[in-house]
Amino acid sequence: MAAVRDKAVVVTGAGGGIGAALARRFAAEGARVVVNDLDEAKARKTADEIGAVAVAGDASHIVPAAREALGGGGIDIFCANAGVGTGGGPEAPEEDWALAWDVNVMAHVRAARELVPEWLARGSGRFISTVSAAGLLTMVAAAPYSVTKHGAYAFAEWLSLTYRHRGIDVHAICPQGVRTDMLAATGTAGDLVLTPTAVEPEEVAEALFAAMAEGRFLVLPHPEVADYYTARAAEPDRWLGGMNHLQQKLEQAEGRS
Repeated sequence: MAAVRDKAVVVTGAGGGIGAALARRFAAEGARVVVNDLDEAKARKTADEIGAVAVAGDASHIVPAAREALGGGGIDIFCANAGVGTGGGPEAPEEDWALAWDVNVMAHVRAARELVPEWLARGSGRFISTVSAAGLLTMVAAAPYSVTKHGAYAFAEWLSLTYRHRGIDVHAICPQGVRTDMLAATGTAGDLVLTPTAVEPEEVAEALFAAMAEGRFLVLPHPEVADYYTARAAEPDRWLGGMNHLQQKLEQAEGRS
């Protein structure tokens, strides 16, 4: 698509899963792509496959290194895709909560802090946040993940409402289950809630490009999430009752009831 060709694109968490699918799709559309991942070998593997540049390291501090890898030029599109799927509830260790906040929310804030001034100066830029349906709804057995994904969605929403009239486009990708290593690590909760309707990472990339072409903020690879989101807002007690039923099913499956 014309909006992507020759653009400088950075994708964090692109060593596999959704990030790798996004990187492949942007490269196929003629973009100049920087593949970032904490795992250098995975970043390099994805980059080598698509003729991109690999920049390993913490997604929170990647913008300066990505600019350098692109030859010192600006970044046109930033995909804040890296995330952690921390489970548990209030009993989860402080370090687990801190990691979820740092990766799922603050990495997005830090990237925007670096990029927004550049984009405002030239009147264009695109920020893509891989959130999750958990950011619109919630996820059983994963309080740190659910809470921080709500935060990631709220930040993307704030960026959009604040800067859209100044040329900055923002998209929030909110899938349910996607067949990635993260899904495989969700255990019984994932098997119960996410696996039955899981999609491939490439389907998420397709949904993003459709939203970009149509100028839509919200990207829903699972269209039914829109109905769940509407029900959550319109009848919160009924929705919470349904989610509690899922929680009870989870406890039964795990032999806790």
